[in-house]
Amino acid sequence: MMDYFLGVDVGSSKTQALVTTADGQVLGLGQAGGGNPDVVGMAAFQQVVAQATQQALAVAGLSLPNLRAAGVGISGFDWPSQRIGFLKALYHVLGPDLPLEIVNDAVLGLLISPRGWGISLVSGTGCNCWGRNPQGDYAHMTGYGDLMGEYAGATELVARAIHFVAYQWTGRGQPTGLTPLFIQKAGAKDLGDLIEGLCRGYYHLGAEAAPLVFECAREGDQVALALLDWAGRELGAMVVTVARRLNMTHLAPDIILIGSMFKNQPALADFVRPVVLEAMPKARLLPLPTLPVVGAVVLAMEVVRIPRNRIQQALENLQQTVISFQ
Repeated sequence: MMDYFLGVDVGSSKTQALVTTADGQVLGLGQAGGGNPDVVGMAAFQQVVAQATQQALAVAGLSLPNLRAAGVGISGFDWPSQRIGFLKALYHVLGPDLPLEIVNDAVLGLLISPRGWGISLVSGTGCNCWGRNPQGDYAHMTGYGDLMGEYAGATELVARAIHFVAYQWTGRGQPTGLTPLFIQKAGAKDLGDLIEGLCRGYYHLGAEAAPLVFECAREGDQVALALLDWAGRELGAMVVTVARRLNMTHLAPDIILIGSMFKNQPALADFVRPVVLEAMPKARLLPLPTLPVVGAVVLAMEVVRIPRNRIQQALENLQQTVISFQ
């Protein structure tokens, strides 16, 4: 009898569900909106999981009773105290008898790595870092950005960039090419109008302005380059911290880079790498090789204790075939 597995990646901006066979044949891919319960609430979280799952099952020509197991990565699942609530919510959607495991969505990247352990470094709208050692132990940052002194996703990068634009206005810092770009982006009349508007709340610059920092850095702007150096050092420090907690600094972990910030030029990875390699000379920084939801399928296979060598074979097939479903 054929075994079928379900993986679901519940992100802040979108949710994806993937149905596969045990050997990594992709049968169906479904998609819905963002489902981070901290943002949309638990009812909407259940709704997007149900919508994406039903789409994937319909394409596969299967139903929930056909599934052997499921794995779900959840944006917003940060603490052990949340586990029971999330499992109850998912049982209402997927049924109480389906073997199921849940992780933070940042974990999905490291599950795709060749070894099945390592560190996921996320820098998108926000930032996060999770690790798993060869023994299966986890460690992670809080994922709460500047509230907990963790940097840098796009939100934190832009916030820091605004400081340097303000320093130009006050005379504390040097002129920067970010200033005219931020004035244009906000719709301000000039620098004074921009600073007043940001202070009084009628102009706003958020994560969507982060590409402007990279644009300026490409032109050689020293402030923008310093900002990327700062972001790289902060992100690298998170990786090293997680590795130390898991006693992995002497190993050769794969550091899987996830998120939109790593897709810009100059490459943010080039600013992260020196910090990581100083503490872990054998580490490799790698881009996410496929959709994160593939990691959720791996999690489902781990639930029923499929051996790692079989999972690795399935992964090779998944990475090749999932592209045709995108």
